[in-house]
Amino acid sequence: MSGTAENGFELAIERHIDASPAAVWQAWIEQFERWWAPAPWTTTIVEMDLRPGGRFALLMSGPAGEASPIEGVFLEVVPARRIVFTDAFRAGWIPQAPFMVGFFAFSPEGDGTRYRAGSRHWDEMAMRQHDGMGFVAGWTTVADQLAKIAEAK
Repeated sequence: MSGTAENGFELAIERHIDASPAAVWQAWIEQFERWWAPAPWTTTIVEMDLRPGGRFALLMSGPAGEASPIEGVFLEVVPARRIVFTDAFRAGWIPQAPFMVGFFAFSPEGDGTRYRAGSRHWDEMAMRQHDGMGFVAGWTTVADQLAKIAEAK
């Protein structure tokens, strides 16, 4: 756990992906339902309006019928470079109980991409809760799934 008040109680993972930032970006946006949830969980996109202020709504489903809806808004979208989102609002800037600000960064590294994904939390308790939910294992697994798709192109 690397979070402190100074870095927004941040949890993050990173890895090298053997594909260009443009290819990783394309896999991120075009194949999101294939890579986002750690298998055997699945993801269904309800809405993904990939622009600042745009709504994202997802439904993650587990193998035993578990359902985990996620909703928020995009704060920043820089194609092939960065995506920042939060669950502090739902569509129309309607406040809801906040948990995190999430981010994805795609940086050129040699012939590939340095992919960094993480979340920042309002307080240490929320960060510890997210860590206890399996943040590192889950977000590492989905990064591996994203890499496999991007590297296959």
